[in-house]
Amino acid sequence: MIPTFDDWVRIALAAGVAFIVAFVTTPPVKRFAEHVGAIDVPKDGRRVHDHPIPRMGGLAIFMGFVLSVLLFVNINTPVMGLLLGAVIIAVLGAVDDIISLTPLVKLVGQILAALVAIRCGIVFDTISNPNFLSQNTFIQIGWLSVPLTLLWIVGCTNAVNLIDGLDGLAVGVSAISSLTMFVVSLYVSDPFVSILLAALVGACLGFMPYNLNPAKIFMGDVGSQLLGFILSTVSILGLFKFHAIITFIVPVLALAVPLTDTIFAFFRRIARGQSPFKADRGHLHHRLLAMGMDQKQAVAVIYGISALLGLFAVLITGDGLHIRVVCLLLALAVSVTVWLFVFRHNHHLHAPRPEAEEEAEQLELEREKEQQ
Repeated sequence: MIPTFDDWVRIALAAGVAFIVAFVTTPPVKRFAEHVGAIDVPKDGRRVHDHPIPRMGGLAIFMGFVLSVLLFVNINTPVMGLLLGAVIIAVLGAVDDIISLTPLVKLVGQILAALVAIRCGIVFDTISNPNFLSQNTFIQIGWLSVPLTLLWIVGCTNAVNLIDGLDGLAVGVSAISSLTMFVVSLYVSDPFVSILLAALVGACLGFMPYNLNPAKIFMGDVGSQLLGFILSTVSILGLFKFHAIITFIVPVLALAVPLTDTIFAFFRRIARGQSPFKADRGHLHHRLLAMGMDQKQAVAVIYGISALLGLFAVLITGDGLHIRVVCLLLALAVSVTVWLFVFRHNHHLHAPRPEAEEEAEQLELEREKEQQ
């Protein structure tokens, strides 16, 4: 369905309002974070900043997105489920930014938000048939629809959260992912999905000036989890609902960087006998820093990878099976090449830890024991 002139006006207004609200509300959110003690203190070696910085900046993204949706989107049951789930994620993230919740509590909250969205109709009951030669373009998944949808939403929510390790990284990658799915949605989706994505792009861009290196405020868990949740649910509304292989590949490519980083992190930690939720310095951005890049260079590299994969995602929506196959293979080749290159140059990550980091971790362990 091609957007009409009125649709384009609403898309532009949605992006503009979300941008302005996020941009204007970030400074007061920063003051609020300082007032309630939502401060990120560099107490261990995983953090790359050297002084306390307020977090919880994701509240500005939340306000920009939600207000824009309420003004320019026709609120139906699925959109209401998206908004209710976003409120749960935002509240959960805000509390976590202040008192640091346990991984289990955060996971339970994420599952609750996902179930609210699923209950309101944000669920895919079919998957694209990976067999290009088959006459059936989709496969019914029956009872697996709810657990697979739950896995997708919770997985994306955590994926964006885990890459939020450098100034401007998570919000920039989310903006690129949103823009990618926005362009594709113009071809294969209803205009209201395009408005949702335009609002998300605008909210991300409105917050970015404060979050780029050197960051004045971090988005915190309230922002990173919120972005992952919205991207995952909107992708179901706008792309997974369509029975074509390209509509299944597009959101995966758009979110390839955070998803791949998360999958690697989980397998890496399990292979070392650690909890998959235990933080470490093995993420892609940590490895780029260990190769000698500074923050801006590492973020630029990851932006470039995300944009390239997003471009492939847009190109495969074009006509012609051969074009889609070539674009998909190129996207896979880029992903594999980058990951092999980065993970082969990781010797710096295994160097002895500084004494300061060991002392900080020891203090953290003692504090946890006292709390118990």
